[in-house]
Amino acid sequence: MIIMGIDPGIAITGYGIIEAEHSRYRLVDYGCIRTAPRIPSQQRLLKLHQGIDMLIDQFNPDYMAIEQLFFNRNTTTAIPVGQARGVILLAAAEHQLAVAEYTPLQVKQAIVGYGRAEKTQIQFMVMRLLKMKNIPKPDDAADALAIAISHAHYYLTRQLHDNQGREQEN
Repeated sequence: MIIMGIDPGIAITGYGIIEAEHSRYRLVDYGCIRTAPRIPSQQRLLKLHQGIDMLIDQFNPDYMAIEQLFFNRNTTTAIPVGQARGVILLAAAEHQLAVAEYTPLQVKQAIVGYGRAEKTQIQFMVMRLLKMKNIPKPDDAADALAIAISHAHYYLTRQLHDNQGREQEN
């Protein structure tokens, strides 16, 4: 199963693409789509949509996992990030791609097992789980990989639970 993880943002959107088979993960690709602050917001959103569309075409993922909006203090960035999420979700819908959304707490719990884990702990675990030599950079791409791995964890857990339920019925 190919999973595209997305850490949405208007200036930088991180993406991470992994292949998950059972409880093994393989890194496929990761990086960022960047937009310049000097161009109008509608052009930034168009560039973001085109970038996501191109990635979906290139890697043909089975699922997209995206971080849910969560703003504790800096609510001024909520609207641009919400707009970025909107064009990302639009691209997924255009490709009829299934989407799962995860909170930062869910991602931390899936990756580290602790909801208040530090960013460095998450990055270290992403590196280990994907058998990378170095921590992925920039942070937005590392976060996107963590989101993709989180979806794999939750998806596989649901599958195991469903299979156990079927076995008990028989």
